[in-house]
Amino acid sequence: MHALIINGSPRVKKYSNTDKILEKILLGMKESGSTGELYEISDRKQWEEIREKFYHFDHILIAIPLFVECIPGLLLEFLETIPARSTDRKPVLSFLLQSGFAEGCQLRCGEEYLQILSGKLGCEYGGTLVKGNNFSIRLVEGSDREKIVLPYKEMGKIYGKEGNFFSVDCKKFTGPEQFPGWVRVLVGLMFKTLAKKSFEKTAKEWGCSKSLKDRPYA
Repeated sequence: MHALIINGSPRVKKYSNTDKILEKILLGMKESGSTGELYEISDRKQWEEIREKFYHFDHILIAIPLFVECIPGLLLEFLETIPARSTDRKPVLSFLLQSGFAEGCQLRCGEEYLQILSGKLGCEYGGTLVKGNNFSIRLVEGSDREKIVLPYKEMGKIYGKEGNFFSVDCKKFTGPEQFPGWVRVLVGLMFKTLAKKSFEKTAKEWGCSKSLKDRPYA
């Protein structure tokens, strides 16, 4: 299988968590005997080439970071430029949906939208690989980063063999759908104490003069 792979992150390659995940996906695909061509939505110079290739591949994978339950506007802007299909041949369009939120339930709304989107683009839906807890990827290096992204290589192997993300292993890859009640309480307390102090310190270092509680549009 030879797939068209699109990094839907608006961040340039250097700062994109999604790009670092796709490196492992491509490595896994290679080990399964498949290949892929990677393009970046953040580089508008690539848009025309992506449009030309979109309906010439049998398999397309779009990897998307979920920003506070919203799919990046730059990706949606690009998708609006994809021409309508004029043939009956439908490529299989799969998605990789990742975010900083660790619970799978935080990404389900986006997953449902992507299933609808594949039909709107005239493609056959190939499933969505859902995974959270990726916020720190670009903030760490070496073994710490490898620990986070390495599991994606196995998902790349599966995608390379199956051409979709419908397998049981892909569904299990999401991790916890929702944290137990005691974990949610603990996380809530952490954000009201330690995380709050950390955010305030960062804001001060960045030159913020207003309180984080400020609501200028209220």
